[in-house]
Amino acid sequence: MKNLPIGILGSGKGTNCRAILDRIRSGDLAAETRLVLSDVLDAPILDIAREFCVINAYLPPGRFRTRLEPEIEEQLVNMLRDAGVELVVLAGFMRVLHEPMLKAFPRRIINIHPSLLPKFPGLEAWKQALVAGETVTGCTVHYVNAAIDHGQILAQR
Repeated sequence: MKNLPIGILGSGKGTNCRAILDRIRSGDLAAETRLVLSDVLDAPILDIAREFCVINAYLPPGRFRTRLEPEIEEQLVNMLRDAGVELVVLAGFMRVLHEPMLKAFPRRIINIHPSLLPKFPGLEAWKQALVAGETVTGCTVHYVNAAIDHGQILAQR
């Protein structure tokens, strides 16, 4: 069986990226990470990619706080396509993706979200859960669509 070529996008520490790369290295995950991209210049996720000898890059996000400028999102699409990526994994990527990415990778973008969706979509889900007095919480892996944290759920723990 062929290893699935993936691209990982993240904005922060890279703990989910490290977990994915560890599972690939151990042979538990039949994937090959072709590219790790971050919208934060000094994000530790880029150091983790270098540690695992994965091609990595900083993609300047532009002037918006929660999304990429359309031409930058087109650049992202081109970078992922050029790397031969078939599945895009959002591992702590703090930008909302729009039409260029959603059209280029339909049902081929997944997100790791730190709540049991549909509860607590959006930013700081763990804080939302604490404020709500939740006694049980977890994480969700779901397909990305045009609505924030509302795509089809693949797994929850």
